[in-house]
Amino acid sequence: MYSQSSISNRRSSRPAPTEETLFGLTCVICGTDYRTAPTVDALVVSHSGDGPTMACRGVCARMASGSATGLDEAPLSLAERVRRYEAGRARKQAGQARDEQPGSDA
Repeated sequence: MYSQSSISNRRSSRPAPTEETLFGLTCVICGTDYRTAPTVDALVVSHSGDGPTMACRGVCARMASGSATGLDEAPLSLAERVRRYEAGRARKQAGQARDEQPGSDA
């Protein structure tokens, strides 16, 4: 098992989460992509503005939340998380295209 010191060091040295991580499509600790590994047991370990942050059951969940079972909350289905991710990307791309148009006030 990992000591509290090693967990704390891991948390403080972790890079900023990716967009996929913020939408619950990848593990916040090991980076497992749940879209390509759907049999992995993903647990909710925290929330961001876009949705739940997920981690694999066990060591990853413990390192992310302090509990090997994550938060006591059922995760959204993978299909729903993918739908929200794609909708968010479409909104972001539409906003960037609008900002790049000549004569825009942005």
